[in-house]
Amino acid sequence: MIDFDLPDELEAREPAEAQGRQRDDVRLLVSRGIEVSHHRFAELPRLLAAGDLLVVNNSATLPAALDTVAGAVVHVSGERADGSWLVELRRPDRSGPDDGYAGMRLKIPEGTLTLREPYTSRLWVADADVPASMVAYLSAHGRPIQYSYTEREWPLSAYQNVYATEPGSAEMPSAGRPLTGRVLAELAGRGILVAPITLHTGVASAEVDEPPYPEWFAVGPATARLIDHVRHGGGRVIAVGTTVVRALESAVDGRGRLRAARGWTDLVIGPEHRIATVDGLLTGLHEPRASHLMMLTAVAGEQALRAGYVAALRERYRWHEFGDVHLLLPSRNGIAGRRSPMA
Repeated sequence: MIDFDLPDELEAREPAEAQGRQRDDVRLLVSRGIEVSHHRFAELPRLLAAGDLLVVNNSATLPAALDTVAGAVVHVSGERADGSWLVELRRPDRSGPDDGYAGMRLKIPEGTLTLREPYTSRLWVADADVPASMVAYLSAHGRPIQYSYTEREWPLSAYQNVYATEPGSAEMPSAGRPLTGRVLAELAGRGILVAPITLHTGVASAEVDEPPYPEWFAVGPATARLIDHVRHGGGRVIAVGTTVVRALESAVDGRGRLRAARGWTDLVIGPEHRIATVDGLLTGLHEPRASHLMMLTAVAGEQALRAGYVAALRERYRWHEFGDVHLLLPSRNGIAGRRSPMA
């Protein structure tokens, strides 16, 4: 497990737009094996090659925080197949999780949530009595989830990727936040492809190191075929976010082939997992000991990941959803134009 001290001043507390800049005006750390270079995000199209493919998560962020009548805050992580909700209780000051108990009844606008049973150390299964679907209800009564490192509330649009079309994520799949229209246009102009998958993210833990729990995903047949075509043609498949890696790896069949798939995935990707679907990863900078770092180790190798994080701390990159971005690519000693291992 990669561990380090993250200084408070390296936490991004507001989006670039708050300072009059564009979303894509953040820094981009590029790792090719243990070789590290520093860029602006707008340079991304010039760091890739014609025939490469970016796979994005088109899940749209929901306003998943609810205020209860009693003053507590509920973070709605998602809806289960039986119609119950997964929820997390938070203290009103956003300082951490709050306590609950089985049978606890929470009054929320136009409805109630009743805690049924624990799901993880911090999440509860809850029965919801509300007058609409979860997506419609949250759209009417919720607000974006906000953690203590942000200085003020930001509108839902600040947490929405420009290509997001499928509402369902409790938190923003934030690796793609800097992908603005102008960057996407330059990618297309340079022959770099973009294709979508869907994975609805649940509520992450800001305090407890825990593995991801089941999330709903869909990999469509067009995306599966395009990935196969790109890889056979010698192009690289770059996942935009760890959610994309989880979805694609969950769609690999027993013979190691990527297929169209949808449903709930409980796949946890660690260093021992052999990545079958992607050659690189565009991702944010993750907190110390976060489970996402285990996945990044599987993609890039521990040595490359450690080198990248040493450089990010030394050069004072910024963390969290409004922060800077890390691009992990195959090392330069791979054969040009062909797939090369990440580690």
